[in-house]
Amino acid sequence: MLEALHQKILDDNFSVVRCRELVFRRQDSERFYSEHAGRFFYQRLVEFMSSGPMRAYILAREDAVQRWRQLMGPTKVFRARYTSPECLRAQFGLTDTRNTIHGSDSLESARREMAFFFPDFSAEEWMEKEELLFRSGLIKYEQDKLIHIISEPKS
Repeated sequence: MLEALHQKILDDNFSVVRCRELVFRRQDSERFYSEHAGRFFYQRLVEFMSSGPMRAYILAREDAVQRWRQLMGPTKVFRARYTSPECLRAQFGLTDTRNTIHGSDSLESARREMAFFFPDFSAEEWMEKEELLFRSGLIKYEQDKLIHIISEPKS
């Protein structure tokens, strides 16, 4: 499923700035979802998110947060299958808690979540040094690394 999801990301014209494969420990999952502690779904979410391998991404494109949320579809899998059958949660989700995908709901959340998964990544530095090159299409996809990199200028 990770490969199919990755391909959907590429097919929707996202640039993959960073990609990291990992397995969350329970305490990682609890820390990441701490804002939901005490909610009825929290324990199931923590258990699911620490149950196996996953990938964390930093994705880029115009209106990336909004487009990613659209591609993910509704949180509730049944609703997703009924209203947005082409979305990722409709295609890959199992239940409302095990809906396959997480996505930031704002740029502020995205920055916080990037820092969680990619502590050595500086969004400000990337925006300053690389964003324009990505936006201009001066990138290529590195299959072995599962990310886009800046293309070397042709001489």
